[in-house]
Amino acid sequence: MKKFFTSESVTEGHPDKICDKISDSVLDAILEQDPMARVACETACTTGLVLVMGEITTSAYVDIQGIVRKAVLDIGYDASDKGFDGNTCGVIVALDEQSKDIAMGVDKALEAKEGTLSDKYDTGAGDQGMVFGFACDETEELMPLPISMSHKLSARLTQVRKNGTLPYLRADGKTQVTVQYDDGKPVRIDSIVVSSQHSEDVSLDKIRADIIANVITPIIPANYIDENTKIYVNPTGRFVTGGPNGDSGLTGRKIIVDTYGGYASHGGGAFSGKDPTKVDRSAAYMARYVAKNIVASGIASACEVQIAYAIGVAKPLSVYIDTRGTCTTVSDQRLAEIVSEVFDLRPAAIIEKLELRKPIYAPLSAYGHFGREELGVKWECTDMVDAIKAKL
Repeated sequence: MKKFFTSESVTEGHPDKICDKISDSVLDAILEQDPMARVACETACTTGLVLVMGEITTSAYVDIQGIVRKAVLDIGYDASDKGFDGNTCGVIVALDEQSKDIAMGVDKALEAKEGTLSDKYDTGAGDQGMVFGFACDETEELMPLPISMSHKLSARLTQVRKNGTLPYLRADGKTQVTVQYDDGKPVRIDSIVVSSQHSEDVSLDKIRADIIANVITPIIPANYIDENTKIYVNPTGRFVTGGPNGDSGLTGRKIIVDTYGGYASHGGGAFSGKDPTKVDRSAAYMARYVAKNIVASGIASACEVQIAYAIGVAKPLSVYIDTRGTCTTVSDQRLAEIVSEVFDLRPAAIIEKLELRKPIYAPLSAYGHFGREELGVKWECTDMVDAIKAKL
């Protein structure tokens, strides 16, 4: 059976991604001084203005204004002719402390208060909610092919802009890839869309030729391209106005880009700007870790994991596994039981296992939180394969 699936990505200069980077840069700066800080940092941006808001409880002192300006300048918005300038933009900071009602449940889990939990992992989840993790064998990093290709194209757009290969490009950009599947397997790429902000003085023909030669051709494997593959470069014909000057931005508004490109489910919350006591983030990383190890073990070619939590409670309410019919060794229900036996899914245990109190988050704010093996993050490791196989 033939079907088509599409995923998109955006560059770090997209207004929403600017906000994600600022929020995660604030988080990293605080964790560097105070690993136990509670951080929920939200950012909004529009023409000439950045607003940083949220709830932060910490002993650290950080220069929020300086962090904002550095993040914007690092992205490449450093002059007025680019539509946004980190040197001169307005920065408003509106931060408060975390609610004591929330902190009370995180500091000590319900089980600890009732006397049924007494080890070092006795803290509760920072909120209720469900998270998802996914892995499949379509790429080396065990990610779906459409989002993997989209992210790599976006990252390449940024690379050729910053290294001077295509100096007329600007920081805002989007990519999109449609993959054709036959009987559940990716066989070809049906269409590629790349849109990049650019300077005023460059022709559309040059942009199209340069992006095909320097962005698309080096990234997309030749075996996925054929004579019927459609390529669209800046299909509107002009993309001079971009970034916060072209559209407002907000932290957490690209959650499908951050995860699996719509190929798998997404939980109730975004990631950026949140310290790891927020299970929206930490447990989603753990769910990816579980799913990736299951696929890496060879017992399934695809795996989706759902974990659900209650605020102030340490142990998850449920663990659900769906291997999409690709596991013939055991049932999905038995696999969920094995996961609960092999992995400690309590928030404090997740934080320790995945080393989440380190300032590792700003590089994740663009080009996806998963499949990023080049960053050395723990949830991309496949070190639990033997433990899973032993249970079988």
